[in-house]
Amino acid sequence: MTPPTLFSTLHASFRPDHLRMRPYLICILIILTTIMNPLYAQKNDDITFAPSDRVIVEKVHFTTRFGIQLVANLYRPVDGKAPYAAIAVSGPFGAVKEQASGLYAQTLAERGFLTLAFDPSYTGESGGTPRYVASPDINTEDFSAAVDYLSTRDDVDPERIGILGICGWGGMALNAAAIDTRIKATVTSTMYDMSRVNARGYFDSMDADARYALRQRLNAQRTEDARLGTCARAGGVVDPLPEDAPQFVKDYYDYYKTPRGYHPRSLNSNDGWNTTSALSFINTPLLAYSDEIRSAVLMIHGEKAHSRYFSEDAFKRLRGNNKELFIIPGASHVDLYDRVEIIPFDRIEQFFRTYLH
Repeated sequence: MTPPTLFSTLHASFRPDHLRMRPYLICILIILTTIMNPLYAQKNDDITFAPSDRVIVEKVHFTTRFGIQLVANLYRPVDGKAPYAAIAVSGPFGAVKEQASGLYAQTLAERGFLTLAFDPSYTGESGGTPRYVASPDINTEDFSAAVDYLSTRDDVDPERIGILGICGWGGMALNAAAIDTRIKATVTSTMYDMSRVNARGYFDSMDADARYALRQRLNAQRTEDARLGTCARAGGVVDPLPEDAPQFVKDYYDYYKTPRGYHPRSLNSNDGWNTTSALSFINTPLLAYSDEIRSAVLMIHGEKAHSRYFSEDAFKRLRGNNKELFIIPGASHVDLYDRVEIIPFDRIEQFFRTYLH
């Protein structure tokens, strides 16, 4: 029954003695009409950000070349016109599409792009077992699989496809741009180089002996996992928060462990990745061929972010006059997850309009 039909039925059954109940009937009518509205599912989805009535949201599925089915939310402008320029979005590392990537996708769809916020392999609503595994190869492929999907949609111009990676998925996005020539423009926001941080620690504090000790510990965990038939989890954001925690850990807690950004499917909000996932990053330099990216790249980072050096050093490797590093004064790493007053959406829109023309 559509909302107009519902209204007609209630009106026809109305009798004068119902006047005393009129306020209650009006409330019931409003509630039922809202529930039966096609946008109701969107407005009451389990997203961590405010929904928009300027976009239409659809859940879609596609499969990677590794045979893993990915689940995504597709955002399409209400007043848009096909064929669209399209953008695939993912991240942060350990988050799900209902968090920051969905916010970015929704905002860019409001600005006229068709966007796709997807859960990476082994996480969220996407497939893959064992659960909660990360891999530089498989997760780079996730972006290319999203490009596969977008390229074959009738309402997308396959020559106007870009990607956007947040946090650890910024590094995956750069790696995808280096291998996938169909990607015409790439944006990274508050990027982490997951290979570098796993192999060298923060600020490259880990030497060869420390890496060897880490390998020993992780491989001992592999034996234990094989013996038990389970996969130990590394733990998400620390909870409870120690009083002496570094500021960036407090920032992560404020996003992932509070109503601001908590989500029940988010790894960082709960028990984290499989402990042994770090192994695949230690010996795999994710950005080894980033200097061969010929398409446009915009790298965005916060001035106060503990992770700022990842973007600055990665940017030094890029070649060509279609590359840009944009530092946001006063912003922290997590500010670029959801602080819409800080995230430079005007700059991002301008960049994609320039290179997805």
